[in-house]
Amino acid sequence: MNVELAKPFIKATTDILSMMAMITPTAGKPFVKKSNVATGDVTGVVGFTGDMSGSVSISFDKACAIHVVKNMLGDDIQDLLQDVKDAVGEITNMVSGQARAGLNEMGHKLSGSTPTVIMGDNHTISHVTSGPVMAIPFKTDHGAFTIEFALE
Repeated sequence: MNVELAKPFIKATTDILSMMAMITPTAGKPFVKKSNVATGDVTGVVGFTGDMSGSVSISFDKACAIHVVKNMLGDDIQDLLQDVKDAVGEITNMVSGQARAGLNEMGHKLSGSTPTVIMGDNHTISHVTSGPVMAIPFKTDHGAFTIEFALE
């Protein structure tokens, strides 16, 4: 796995969460993930096609996801479950788009699918590649989340 490919995902995640949710996440050390069990309670996933295929996911723990939604929507939360699902999908879509732009600058042309959001304890994430899944843990003042990506 080319660790250089992690840089556009780290930059996109930091930029988007800072701008959209006024959260400054701190990236931890990237690692190769061995299990398909999500690290969080709610996960957004976007598939990639192009000169590489694969996917990216962002898995938020419950406290972090709720804080993201509250910062994005203010006090205008109508249905917390639906708002969390929508916000995580939108964040994943935006991070995916900015990361693809960064990968494009590295010479990789990729298109992204519509985000899918999975919720629940111990849900699984299937990255449709035979290669390794790179995971990058992030910490915030309001909980943690992990971005994962697999490209081949």
